[in-house]
Amino acid sequence: MQIRKLFRFEAAHVLPYHLGKCARPHGHSYRLEVALRGPLQSDGPARGMIEDFDTVRTIVHREILDALDHMPLNDIIDNPTCERIVMWIWERLLPVLPGLDELVLWETATSCAVLRKSDFH
Repeated sequence: MQIRKLFRFEAAHVLPYHLGKCARPHGHSYRLEVALRGPLQSDGPARGMIEDFDTVRTIVHREILDALDHMPLNDIIDNPTCERIVMWIWERLLPVLPGLDELVLWETATSCAVLRKSDFH
C-alpha cells in the first residue's frame, strides 16, 4: 500500500545551461508529492497506518521546506533543474523517512519530475 502527502513551496532559480528564458532569474510555486510504501503498522500510535501523516509533515518541513522555501535554489543545488531538485530532496529524505517510495516535483501546473525507489534498482 502507498500513502501520499502534498507540500508546496516557493523558490527561484536560474538554469545556467538553458538556451531559453529559463537562463534568466525566475521563480516557481513548486508542489511536492511524497509517497511512502509499506505495511500497516500493527502497534504503537500509528497502528493501522503506514506512517502518521503528521510525522511525514514534520520531517518534510524540517528536511526540505525549511531549506528550500523562498530561497534562491542556485545557492543550494548546482544547476537546479526540476530533476536535480527532486534528486536532492530524495537524498535528504531517504535516511529519515522509512518507506520512501516516490517523489513527484511539480515545477508548473503541467511539468514535473518523478523519482521512484525502483529507479535505483
